[in-house]
Amino acid sequence: MRLHDLKPDKGSRRRRRRVGRGIAAGRGKTAGRGHKGQGARSGGGKGPYFEGGQLPLVRRLPFKRGFTNIFGIVFQEVNVDLLEARFDDGAVVDGAALAAAGLVRDADEPIKVLGRGELAKKLDVHANKFTKSAAAKIEAAGGSAHAHALKVTGARATVKRLRKVDLQRLYGEADPA
Repeated sequence: MRLHDLKPDKGSRRRRRRVGRGIAAGRGKTAGRGHKGQGARSGGGKGPYFEGGQLPLVRRLPFKRGFTNIFGIVFQEVNVDLLEARFDDGAVVDGAALAAAGLVRDADEPIKVLGRGELAKKLDVHANKFTKSAAAKIEAAGGSAHAHALKVTGARATVKRLRKVDLQRLYGEADPA
């Protein structure tokens, strides 16, 4: 096969419609523009969001950039150095203790422990997630890091379930992605 043998797939390329070429062409005389009026003139018509002079919806809305994942899980973050400052040696640190110390807003929301700072106290820390460095620092100080599975409810649970179980049931054993 050589370059001159290459051809596009059949039906993938169509000839452009040539309007205004007589009645036999099927798009003669007014060329599909109708009679008179704004749409018949060259350069006529308004933009895709013109609303008859009313301020368009696009301009009424505030600027929004990017996108927010409505199923995203937002973790409350706590650093190791704050645990060092707020808790005594041998303390049990869980959601309730963190909320009482003012390090998180809500004890029931997901908590993630981050590894900034140093830790010298032996703490028993319970959270939903730990960074590798945070878990290493807690265990190096003689404490323990307990990661608890996140309880997913509502729409998030439905989406998670659809991804793993129902999609396989609907589309068979083969991976749908």
